[in-house]
Amino acid sequence: MDKTPAWKKAGNTDKWTEILFRALASRVKKRWRFVSFRGLGGGEWKGVVDVLAIRKDTSKSDDELLKSGDLFDIVLVQMKGGFARKPSEDEIDRLRVVAKRYDAKAIVLFQWKRGKGCTFKKLDAGTKWCDSSAKKIFGDKKQ
Repeated sequence: MDKTPAWKKAGNTDKWTEILFRALASRVKKRWRFVSFRGLGGGEWKGVVDVLAIRKDTSKSDDELLKSGDLFDIVLVQMKGGFARKPSEDEIDRLRVVAKRYDAKAIVLFQWKRGKGCTFKKLDAGTKWCDSSAKKIFGDKKQ
């Protein structure tokens, strides 16, 4: 019988969730960089965003002062591993406020459950998480 404390199992699951996310997203990413927000010791930290995905936006800007590559594409990622519940309505509201503040292109939920696999979900205009994939999110210019 495994006597590992629940908090330690959750921490290991959290780390593996991020490792799997990075591995899967890296297979299709083009110019994306991933910024993790972990606490000291690598555990969870404050805030609703777990990973920020960012890349330079190389399209022509409408602003005459800005040049190609001056702006960024941003995707907010929340990760859930093991038996963690989906984001609450309060968390979704917070994610939307952060997305609006930074003009994020998408809000993504990445889930991993040992033995069951991984899923990428993208938040629609409401509160529904729609099935997606790393390729759809990070693979090409269109979000």
